[in-house]
Amino acid sequence: MSSVLKIENLCVAVNEKLILKGVNLEVRQGEIHALMGPNGSGKSTLAYALMGHPKYEVVDGRIFIDDTNLAELEPDARARLGLFLAFQYPVTIPGVKVADFLRHAVSNIRNPERKEGEGLIPMRDFRKELKSRMEELGIEQEFARRYLNDGFSGGEKKRMEILQLAMLRPKFAILDETDSGLDSDAVRFVSQSIARLSGPEMAIVIITHHERLLEINKPQQTHVMLAGRIV
Repeated sequence: MSSVLKIENLCVAVNEKLILKGVNLEVRQGEIHALMGPNGSGKSTLAYALMGHPKYEVVDGRIFIDDTNLAELEPDARARLGLFLAFQYPVTIPGVKVADFLRHAVSNIRNPERKEGEGLIPMRDFRKELKSRMEELGIEQEFARRYLNDGFSGGEKKRMEILQLAMLRPKFAILDETDSGLDSDAVRFVSQSIARLSGPEMAIVIITHHERLLEINKPQQTHVMLAGRIV
């Protein structure tokens, strides 16, 4: 039975200003949804609120994955339940190598009860899987030895987000304007990669202003957001 992400009457405030004013949305594993609308309509606010960013205060409404209410869960717990957010502006972490970051992230998702310093996915297995995913996506192996997003171009940062998506294999992937600021080649990479990774076990919500990512990744549903509501 496929999992369901259900959002009911979600109202969210930022710095005491109400941004989302009653959002309702239901997404099932295996579906592709597009979320569109002008700047300031609340699309990114919805993405951050779903992931549990502390700046975004849920004033009213509920968010569920199946029977689990996400309201009281920290972002890492939401990730372990199968929720993933690809950032519009990914964070840079100097000194942390891509491979080390991914090994810890994958271990935490697959073994939610592990204690820090214990239970990491075996290095041999991890390297084999990482190499396979990078080859599948056409990403050079040297990429894994660089520091996370440090000195990355805009296109490389988005490749990093896609590589995380490929390794973590979430139930629900929220892609927040992954095509923003990219040239045509980078957009083609992102679009084709999403198509390779999508399938019956992963729902994808594509937040975008454009149709470029949707030409290959045809959504079952397209939602338009205006003034904090899906209209």
